[in-house]
Amino acid sequence: MIILLKIAFQSLLNRKMTFILTVFSIALSIMLFLGIERIKLGAKESFSNTISKTDLIVGSRGSGIQLLLYTIFHMGNATNNISWSSYESIKNNPEVSWTIPYSLGDSYNGFRVIGTDQNLYEHYRFFGDKKIEISEGNVPNDVFETAIGFEVAKKENLKIGDKISLTHGISDGPGILTHKDKPFTIVAILKETTTPLDRAVYITLEGMEAIHIDWVNGSPALPGKETPQNQIKKENIQIGQITSFLVGAESRISALGLLREINNFKKEPLMAVIPGAALSQLWETISYAEIAFQIISIFVIMIGIIGMMVSIYTSLENRRREMSILRAIGASYKSIVFLLISESFIISLFGCFLGYILCCGFIKISQPIILNKFGILIPFLNLQSTEYLYLIIVIAISCIIGIIPAIKAYKNSLSDGLSIKI
Repeated sequence: MIILLKIAFQSLLNRKMTFILTVFSIALSIMLFLGIERIKLGAKESFSNTISKTDLIVGSRGSGIQLLLYTIFHMGNATNNISWSSYESIKNNPEVSWTIPYSLGDSYNGFRVIGTDQNLYEHYRFFGDKKIEISEGNVPNDVFETAIGFEVAKKENLKIGDKISLTHGISDGPGILTHKDKPFTIVAILKETTTPLDRAVYITLEGMEAIHIDWVNGSPALPGKETPQNQIKKENIQIGQITSFLVGAESRISALGLLREINNFKKEPLMAVIPGAALSQLWETISYAEIAFQIISIFVIMIGIIGMMVSIYTSLENRRREMSILRAIGASYKSIVFLLISESFIISLFGCFLGYILCCGFIKISQPIILNKFGILIPFLNLQSTEYLYLIIVIAISCIIGIIPAIKAYKNSLSDGLSIKI
């Protein structure tokens, strides 16, 4: 069998261009398949690891998935705000251990601005039990102080002491309505987390109120009528509304009780969701797209395998003399069949290996781009057991399909003589 494998490999080398193109077509299909699997795995891991040890996310009543996305993943917008009095009512519940308020709605060059308090740095957890750490500086405390995420500092080339002006609303660039009269001073840069935390600007709740202190019905004050920044004092600012908040309960049982209580809150329509349950709903929502991509990648692989079979099959007419010689020197039916199946095996094996290499290259190039744009960290190709199984199945199917040209080659060898037909 080793000899037949060597003969099969040498035969393929004699048809280098066909061999290379066939391997490359299978490699591209394998790269697509593995790439989709990596992106799917990376998305699930990134989303699942972004928030840990939080019992509830609370916001205005609406979609639980939407609440999860705009609070944790900085995607989409809130439908309504929560009054500060409702927040304090829930915060002071004896079953509540801690809360992290979020005030959203502004941005900085495409990065979301989050108004929050010290609890974010004390209680927020990700990747299990990791907490937010400061790379440089100190946690913002004054009205016009800000901490920025790792990606914000890197992309905008910002450092401690720099001043930035925030934009009203969510904008990919500087925006039209910019709070230029009330700039913030960077006092902290967060350590990299490879989560959406890296792509946000963090200010105090008082800071969020301060930049809108002159606004009326969503419109800024007339030029010359703005309150000077140096006249705004933290102790004089009253928080009116926030967008959402995270809750850590005293126990799991307490969390379930709070869930029911908040969803039936009398003062205003609120909604509480368990992060894990909301994530499960999200995966169910996108499962159809996931299945569609898998079907497409499987079809692409099958097209590559069929292309390999066609390549081997059509080459048989030019190899009739080769097969006749093998039969003349005593090659059996099984040997001819094994020879052609070996070619299918070698082509698919090389295709899988090259596809793996191409996928690694794709991940290497695209990983920082996707991480920066979507906050999804695509893991490098340490193949999972299921992916090994898929590749083995691809090679097995290639060998099975290789039987078709093998039978054709055997039939040709029976009817052909050693002389070249003219």
